[in-house]
Amino acid sequence: MPRQIFALCAGTLALLAGFVSEAMAQDGYRVRNGDTLRVEVLEDPTLNRAVLVAPDGRIALPLAGGIPAAGRTLEAVQGELAAKLAPNFAAPPTVFVALERQRDIIPSTGAATEAVISVFVMGEVARPGKLDLEPGTTVLQAFAEMGGFSKFAATKRVQLRRGAQSWTLNYKAIEAGTSTAGATILAEGDVIIVPQRKLFE
Repeated sequence: MPRQIFALCAGTLALLAGFVSEAMAQDGYRVRNGDTLRVEVLEDPTLNRAVLVAPDGRIALPLAGGIPAAGRTLEAVQGELAAKLAPNFAAPPTVFVALERQRDIIPSTGAATEAVISVFVMGEVARPGKLDLEPGTTVLQAFAEMGGFSKFAATKRVQLRRGAQSWTLNYKAIEAGTSTAGATILAEGDVIIVPQRKLFE
């Protein structure tokens, strides 16, 4: 039995060592909207998961809530996440954060790749319907492709829907440079919904 325990501990340490080495290799990388981060919490494996950096630049994790990630280093995100989780543990938890996937990198397979992705636009825009866009197209570029907004558009409440996930985009903030959501890379099947503004909106 002691040998089995030793082997299990050695395997766990080797796994963590590999994870730390990978994180060190990514040192200095600035997280971007649409990236997928791998989060590992040594003291509570139920928290281990891949998390998507949302268009508002944040990630969400149980017990920690929303944490700003876009524009920060992996080390900075890791530090804040550990601090947010700390009140839930008897001692500060051991947290690792690594880059699992860059949203805008398209792997080369040597075969012909898809020339376009289809994104669907609804609501108060100049050209609603299906947009055929190049892979790597950003939200801001898609706004230009759809011809902008109608005069009735609620531009502070634009919705980006990807499967079961949904985010609110504020075009005014994107235009003013106070939001990085415009740099979000769109994916096949994304839906952009621009609602009608209310009377005094």
